[in-house]
Amino acid sequence: MFIEIHILQSFAPSNLNRDDTGNPKDSEFGGVRRARISSQCIKRAIRQHPAFTKATAVENAVRTRWMTRLLVEPLKKEGKSEELAKDVADAFAVQYSKMEKGHTSVLLYLSDSEIKAAVRNLIEKWDEIIPTLKDGKSPVIEGLAKEIFKVLKDRTSAPDIALFGRMLAEKPELNIDAACQVAHAISTHRVNMEMDFYTAVDDLSTEEETGAGMMGVIGFNSACFYRYARIDWEQLVKNLGGDKTIAHKTVEGFLRAAVKAVPTGKQNSFAAQNPPDFILGVARTDGDSWSLANAFETPVKPGRDGGLMNASIKSLDSYWGRLINAYGNQGVTPAALTLVDTVCLETLKAAAKVNLDEWAKTLLAALPKE
Repeated sequence: MFIEIHILQSFAPSNLNRDDTGNPKDSEFGGVRRARISSQCIKRAIRQHPAFTKATAVENAVRTRWMTRLLVEPLKKEGKSEELAKDVADAFAVQYSKMEKGHTSVLLYLSDSEIKAAVRNLIEKWDEIIPTLKDGKSPVIEGLAKEIFKVLKDRTSAPDIALFGRMLAEKPELNIDAACQVAHAISTHRVNMEMDFYTAVDDLSTEEETGAGMMGVIGFNSACFYRYARIDWEQLVKNLGGDKTIAHKTVEGFLRAAVKAVPTGKQNSFAAQNPPDFILGVARTDGDSWSLANAFETPVKPGRDGGLMNASIKSLDSYWGRLINAYGNQGVTPAALTLVDTVCLETLKAAAKVNLDEWAKTLLAALPKE
């Protein structure tokens, strides 16, 4: 059982996701240069969007090297001294990863329930821990960590960890296979980089002090992006310890947040807050997965009077039809939502929904109830 989502989204001039030179990320596809937004950027925007936590009603997990900070404050609230709380927190954190300058050497992905369980167990064993704490280690803490790791093996209470997975090379027993695959978003068309030369005025300059207070150059582009993601329902349920109720809420949260989330890069400079113009969701029980990126392997071109969205929708709709004709549509339930007149649609016209709620309900209704 897979839930797929395909989004066409045009962003005005922007720099949503930068490379190491500060320019918008790009890539080659179909022999031409495309604008690109990385999957990591998209996933972070989704899991941090309020629509995700509103639907799941579960606090998001935290990605951090500062696990000790998550432990010290609640230990202090229990009346423990800051010095001892820090020593105990360090000794517990090292069970997850090597420590460097007070933090773990790698980012940890930790759920709220994991942190609370760790604090609760540390408090319960406090009188046993303190006498055995030496050189940043304690056999009591080591034993405690092992018991916690057994409970956490192959499962999590955090919807975002269940979706996007967790990998710790030093503690493979805490690894969780991602239930969600997210592709890099690419433009449906050829894109050229543009550069903005900007200046800033010094408000306190005198008339004799001519020239700009500062100046610089920033890269940007504008593009119609194709975005694709897929959720493996069985893997999601497994990651959540068999809890299908929270799994349903997680899928709903993902669907709504994926549509609404926008990367935050350089938004104060460009304000590219552009919602999608076309969304296709597909619930499928045939075991297949279809990215529709090849609908744009030949880049679309603007219409006679400009515009790339209509051409992109038509190309995706046509490609979907060719896939259905070639491979069949048994076990496939599509749901489409478009801001453009449905005259653009042919094969997907019957799947068109009137609003986001109806679109999401169609996909959620296809999920197993038990």
